[in-house]
Amino acid sequence: MDIKLFNSELKVMEVLWREGDLPAKRVSDILKEEIGWNMNTTYTVIKKCIAKGAISRSEPKFICHAEISREEVRRYETDELIDKMYGGSADKLVASLLGNRRLTPEEIRNLKKMVEELE
Repeated sequence: MDIKLFNSELKVMEVLWREGDLPAKRVSDILKEEIGWNMNTTYTVIKKCIAKGAISRSEPKFICHAEISREEVRRYETDELIDKMYGGSADKLVASLLGNRRLTPEEIRNLKKMVEELE
């Protein structure tokens, strides 16, 4: 999956991931309530997502369906972050995260378990 989604597009996707398939009008109503978008803004962003293949639409009622999962987007965004900010080195990303935050003993155990599962 090589679909770069911008923040506005992620807002639409979040609604679909949370609520499931919805008419575009309902997506618009939700985003108006949550962040104050008007219908034109929402429909423009939905159309951009359709053009990218992130959303498909069906009739009647312009039903929107997420074609990519939240996990696929997370993986893509994480890979892009690692490439852009850490020269493709995941261990540098982890070191940066760990260097900036105190971990609980449980978090440390979970990290050790994850590393063991990767080996």
